[in-house]
Formats: sequence, C-alpha cells, structure tokens
Amino acid sequence: MRAWQVPELGEPGAVMRLVDGLPRPVPGPGQLLVRVRAAAVNFPDALMVRGEYQVRPPLPFTPGVELCGEVADGPRRGERLIGNPVLPHGAFAEYALLDAAAAHPAPAALDDAEAAALHIGYQTAWFALHRRARLRAGETLLVHAAAGGVGSAAVQLGRAAGARVVAVVGGPEKAEAARALGADLVVDRTAADFVGAVKEFTGGRGADVVFDPVGGDAYTGSTKCVAFEGRIVVVGFAAGRIPAPALNHALVKNYAILGLHWGLYNTHDPRAVAAAHEALTGLAEQGAVRPLVSARVPLADAAGAVQLVADGRSTGRIAVLGD
Repeated sequence: MRAWQVPELGEPGAVMRLVDGLPRPVPGPGQLLVRVRAAAVNFPDALMVRGEYQVRPPLPFTPGVELCGEVADGPRRGERLIGNPVLPHGAFAEYALLDAAAAHPAPAALDDAEAAALHIGYQTAWFALHRRARLRAGETLLVHAAAGGVGSAAVQLGRAAGARVVAVVGGPEKAEAARALGADLVVDRTAADFVGAVKEFTGGRGADVVFDPVGGDAYTGSTKCVAFEGRIVVVGFAAGRIPAPALNHALVKNYAILGLHWGLYNTHDPRAVAAAHEALTGLAEQGAVRPLVSARVPLADAAGAVQLVADGRSTGRIAVLGD
C-alpha cells in the first residue's frame, strides 16, 4: 500500500514522505483493518510531525489521527466507520487500523470527508460546551478560532443549543466562513478588539461561556469580557503560548476556568463518547451540524495539507481522500 511516513521530525512539508509498497497493517485482537475513504487533517497532526505533541510514536510513523474508513475484511466487512487510527499506522495511508470498541458508525447524512471530520472536533466541542460548561439556551458563547476545525464545530453546536454565538477569527476570509456557519456576531481580531465587541454585544454583561483552543492573548482577553459566573473552557494552545492564569482575578470576577482533554473520555468514560456520537449523528441528520470541509485533496497532497494547518492558513477541515 501507499502511506505517508515521517522518518525524522520537522515541518510537515519538509519531512513527510509518500512511500509505496508498504505492507498493510495487521490487526491485533479487537482491531479492524479499514480502507481509508477520507482522513481529516488536524492540528495535532502537525504537532506530532514536529515532535511537539504529547503522543510521540516511534519513527518512522504514519501521521493522521482521524478517518472515515470501510472495514476491509472479516464479519464487519463493508461497514463505514469513523474513529482514531491506531498509531503508528495513521490515517494518511490507503489502509489503517481502528480499535473496534472505539469506532463509530459514519452518519449516513454525511459524505466521507464530512464524516471523517465529525469525530475529534465535534466531540471536543460537544464535551466542552455540554459536559464541562453546561451551556444553556439564551447564553452568550464566545468562540475563538471560530473558522478552524474545532472552532467551527463549537459555533454550530452553540447555535444548535440555542446560544448566541460570538465568533472570533483572523482575517476576512475566515470571517466570511464564520458568518456562513451562523454566528450572531463575527469579530476579525486583526481589525477589531474582540473584548470591546463582546461587551457591546452583551450590554456590558460579557460572555457566559468561552471556548478557547488558542490560549495566549485570546485567553487573556477572554478574562476581560467573561460574565459573572461565566465559564472559560481551555481546549488547546494553538497560539503557542500557555497562559498562566491569575487566580485572584478568577476569584474577584467569579468565573470558572475549566480544562478539557477529550481523549481522556475514551479511557475514563467511553460510554459518554458513544452517547455524544449518537447526539451528533442526530444533529447531522437534522441538518443542524455539517462539518466545514474547505478542501478535499488526494493522498499525494497530504503533506501540503498538513503544512497549511500547521501554518494556520486553513479554514475548517481539509480532507485527504482515499483512492
């Protein structure tokens, strides 16, 4: 089979190599061999190739943490599933492995690229908004990086929950994408101050829930416009700077700082992951959510796609299609 491999760590566009003639991965107990129909490119893919992610597969490895695939053999042959491939055999390949217990049926309402993009980003946004922040209808939700893969999911899920959504993006093209997602207010941080915009939009109250996959200045600004009894959910640090929160500020303003590492639920509460997938499938069937897939590229272009995400130049998800 063909698969991308990382023989050394570095920038994706420089170190990823497309290799032909590799053997298909062999499933172990409880695993399924799947033919990859589509793989969604995630920021952790870039971090893993750089050696900056918490998971560090031995070299060489095949990157790609999210896919939609078709079971290649056995009694489940032909089933269309989504999930996280078993590393070091990642999704940017013609075949990959899935843990049978952690694979989920691909929603019939979504095509392969959309289905591949439903898992990590939408599960993350679902747990952040519903499990951690307990978002309620009528509340104001502030979403950073709202045109990105996970941010666009948070915008759609916030709207589906009945919240008023303020989307913060970087640039006019991403602002247009956030408006198309249904955000009530879009703020281009390169041209305006989101803190003042949130205060004006809420009549001075501030955002009830903040969804922050960025960190850095996004987090700092959020503490200035979070509401009384507001909740800031820390999802990631795409800005590259991990903030050191002033806990006295959280005390005097009476807001909560909540962490979210979605992957832990696969170990600690897999039934909650399955329940979230059922809920997301229902929303997809209703048309309330549909992953924003900005580009569909062939397997040969996977390295360039990962580099675009690494550079912060992508919108929504880029899907790498199977042959």
